[in-house]
Amino acid sequence: MKEFLKYKFMNEKFTSNNFENDELTLNTKESDYKKLVTRLREISSTIALLEKRYLDKF
Repeated sequence: MKEFLKYKFMNEKFTSNNFENDELTLNTKESDYKKLVTRLREISSTIALLEKRYLDKF
């Protein structure tokens, strides 16, 4: 019976670690997504500025 309890405890600990790892992965992906959106907005602003500056010359 001891072995079963020991196994159960290890299994619960493993499940807990997986949850923490999944949460960390989700936070990392969310952070990467926010950085990407910010960068795309910066690129869009730069393109709009360049269009305004150079398309008026044609």
